[in-house]
Parts: sequence; structure tokens; C-alpha cells
Amino acid sequence: MRLKSALVTSILSLLASASLVSAQSTAAAKPATAPPTAAQSLEDRNRAVALRVFEEILNQRRPEVAAEIYSPNFRNHGLHSNASLEVDQGWARGELQAFPDLHITVVKTVVENDLVTILWIFRGTHARFGYGGLPPTGTHLELRGFTIFRVVDGRIVEEWSTFNLWSAFSQVLQHLRWWTTAAVCLFLLAWLYIGHLVFKWFGRSRKPVPVG
Repeated sequence: MRLKSALVTSILSLLASASLVSAQSTAAAKPATAPPTAAQSLEDRNRAVALRVFEEILNQRRPEVAAEIYSPNFRNHGLHSNASLEVDQGWARGELQAFPDLHITVVKTVVENDLVTILWIFRGTHARFGYGGLPPTGTHLELRGFTIFRVVDGRIVEEWSTFNLWSAFSQVLQHLRWWTTAAVCLFLLAWLYIGHLVFKWFGRSRKPVPVG
């Protein structure tokens, strides 16, 4: 009986040792995953705030959420001047008005501390007024640019954007030529008609000179 008990105990010990070795091997095979640091968590939050500009304000056409995303003291830094939040969002509303199917594709994001850089592609059809004062041309506009946001305490406080403005306007102006031609023709017709009226008026106002 003792022999049988000793044999059972030995078998159970061997099975336990084998299970322990297998568990240690499995744990060694899995790469160690360190918990995210505070800095990484902050950068992820800043990225999420910056992406809301493209996804919610522009793609979802919800300009009202700008008050949640931007700081009241926000400044959009241009080449020669800075724009306030009111002016900046006026531009955004103008784009939404002029391009009913506007969509921004985010290509790449780079985050470093409080700065978020986003490479994006703008696509939309110029179907209404509201883009640089130009009449709608039906042009499908596509251009690429990037924006740098500075995020502090969950709000965007600064922005630097750049894109090929001339490429944007040249795409639109290519389809605006018929507007220009039509305007010139109308001007010439109006000028000829006014000239005809003036000549006719002067002809009537001239009185015949009596002879003798």
C-alpha cells in the first residue's frame, strides 16, 4: 500500500514539474508588454483631439463642435498674420458650403509632446459659392497638405497649415474659363448696345440747318 502511494505521489510530482516547465516556456516565448507611460497616453489624447478637426468638423459637417476642440485663445498662424478662432471657423464653414461632398483623408500623423502633425488629402466638388468668392464651377478639387496643431489641456491652442494654394485655384480656374468668356461677351454686347443708343440719341438731337 505504501509502495502504491509512493508511486502515485511520484507520478503527480512529475506531472506538476512538467506543467511548471511548460508554463515557464510559454511565458518566456511571449514578449513582455510594458504598460503605456504617462507621456504616451498624453500623446494619444492629443492625437485624438487633433483628428476631431478633420473627422467631426469637416467630414461629419459638424462645425458646432469647434467649441469643444479649440481653446478660446486659439490662433491660426499664417505667413504674415494670425487668425482668431472666429475667422478660422469662418473659413471652415465656407469650405463646407462650397464643397457639399468634402472629405478629408488623414494619411499620416506624427505626435511629439504637445505637437500633432497631420498629413491630409482634401477632396471635394466645387458646387456652390463660398470658396474664395468664386462662383461654383463643378470642379472636383484634390490637394494635399499638412497641419501642425499644438494641444494644451485637451484643447487646440495653435495651428500651422500649409498646402499648394495655387494648385487649388488653378484646378478651379481651369473650369472657370467659360465664365470669363461669357462675361467678356456680355460686356462687349452691352458696350455695343449702349454705343448704339448713344449714337441714336445724338442723331435725334441734331436739328437740320435751314437753307436760305
